[in-house]
Amino acid sequence: MDAIELLTGQHRSLEALMKAWMEAEAWQREALFKRVGDELTVHLSSEEQIFYPAVKAHRTEDILLESLEEHLSLKRVMADLLALSPDDPSFEAKFHVLKEQAEHHHKEEEEHLFPKVKQLLEPMARSTLGEQMHGLQQQLKREGDPREAIAEQTDKAAPLE
Repeated sequence: MDAIELLTGQHRSLEALMKAWMEAEAWQREALFKRVGDELTVHLSSEEQIFYPAVKAHRTEDILLESLEEHLSLKRVMADLLALSPDDPSFEAKFHVLKEQAEHHHKEEEEHLFPKVKQLLEPMARSTLGEQMHGLQQQLKREGDPREAIAEQTDKAAPLE
């Protein structure tokens, strides 16, 4: 599984989930929000722990540092949402901000980072990264409610190791 294809597919899936939340009836929103939170958390975690460190060695540091700051912003908004009641008047506005920030981040990665990575890494290396990322994502999901860990990750951007 190519890492870029995995991430791009997850971008589209997250965008669709967020759109579904915006269009959902009130009774559907809680379950959709939990899915958004979990999917976003495992996506960010696999980028930070596997993908970014692997591609840093290939002259992409400037893009990666910006991406990590965008991750921090997403985590902060998600942490705010997790602390709010879904019927809080500001919940929908904050969710809309999360959606817009995620879409911006996806666009940045797809237009700037992914083309560089495609040039720098052979398909086999991207496939290995994709398998590692998918494995981490599945592990985080098995451990249960990955979104719950996000509040502990809002002090500063993840390190680029």
